[in-house]
Amino acid sequence: MKVLLVEDEPKIAGAIARGLKQERFVVETHDNGDDGLAAALGDEYDVIILDRMLPGLEGVKITKQLRAAGIHTPIIILTAKGNVNNRIEGLNAGADDYLVKPFSFEELLARIRALLRRPTDTTDNILQVSDLALDTVNFTVHRGKKRIKLTSTEFALLEYLMRNQDHTISKDKIIGHVWDFDSDILPNTVEAYIGSLRRKIDKPFKSRPLIHTLRGFGYKIGEDE
Repeated sequence: MKVLLVEDEPKIAGAIARGLKQERFVVETHDNGDDGLAAALGDEYDVIILDRMLPGLEGVKITKQLRAAGIHTPIIILTAKGNVNNRIEGLNAGADDYLVKPFSFEELLARIRALLRRPTDTTDNILQVSDLALDTVNFTVHRGKKRIKLTSTEFALLEYLMRNQDHTISKDKIIGHVWDFDSDILPNTVEAYIGSLRRKIDKPFKSRPLIHTLRGFGYKIGEDE
């Protein structure tokens, strides 16, 4: 899953980015509001984390502009201003959550996961497609009762497909959400990883295949082709 982090304090930005990458997120960072807004308007992200006080545009103004532009990506505002009026202003601007510094990385991670659960209508950390289950916290995958071992990249790819169940996802979108933005990834790399997933979650089982190719469009996961 792809996170946009806009934070001008290098130590905080570095710590958050490192922690999220260890949790298998793709992270793009910017240290000022203008670049952060341009990135948010020009690309797709699963979560946006904004510092409130930024060089250039500050976080609340960025949030207002994104919502006015019809971008509904979940937004978490980070701030040293913790009074009630500041929190109300951020939430009224369109932010989904508001976290006061200093905070623990574990709390930020829990809030990110809570926001990511909303589009899939799940009530816990398990993504489910037919008899395939993916645990986003413990990083385990089962089909039926059999556990399936995946690499970190295979897991990230499967999670992205499962969060977009029954939707066709292009190779470009997959590259943008599964690999770091500065990685040199080719379209046939995606094909190779899709093939690897099929060998692990489809071919060993008698159940109907779940991963489908729509030639010229991309891939989707679901019970029906």
